[in-house]
Amino acid sequence: MNDAAVYEARLELVDFVIDVFWDVPEEAFVERLLTGDIQLPEDSINDQLDEGFEMLQAWIDENADRPVSAVQDDLEREYTDLLVGPRPPVLPHETNYREDTEFIGEGLAEVEASYAAAGWAPPEEYPEEEDFIAIEMAFLRYLIERQREGDEETVGYERVFIEQHLSEWVVDFTDEMREEADDGLFLAAALVCEGLVRFEDEIVAQIG
Repeated sequence: MNDAAVYEARLELVDFVIDVFWDVPEEAFVERLLTGDIQLPEDSINDQLDEGFEMLQAWIDENADRPVSAVQDDLEREYTDLLVGPRPPVLPHETNYREDTEFIGEGLAEVEASYAAAGWAPPEEYPEEEDFIAIEMAFLRYLIERQREGDEETVGYERVFIEQHLSEWVVDFTDEMREEADDGLFLAAALVCEGLVRFEDEIVAQIG
């Protein structure tokens, strides 16, 4: 696989996680999944990605013959029950999983400082805090895109962000999703997210 293809694959993985967790998955995204427009890797990458893709394929096979609107309605209910609440069982925010930071204080400030150092800011209209899983993934996407454009400095930013932030909580998030979510799109995306973080950690170590 050449460099261009590797960058494309990395961005597709990040986009998948963002599309699943940013909000209730949109109907157009669900349709792309069910019609096979999103290609899943054929080769093994790591255990978490492999398991996530296998679960995703099983979910696609299970729902392929159903109306997209019905599948999207099910996902809306599941997303709300799992991640929105009231009193959702899973809160996919970094500071929720870390004992070394205050929720509205040191933890968020450290995440925000990482974004600012790399010249990035989350969309102002987005209602979630800056440590929400989809926002941290959006920052990761920004860094990968910058790397593709030749900005070597962003490799260091990514390495530090993975080491000091994503790697500190994504495994615990996946473990909690295993406990609370049924096999399906959301648990598959959590597994893909963990596998992606491990994959990216290896890539930036090699580049650096």
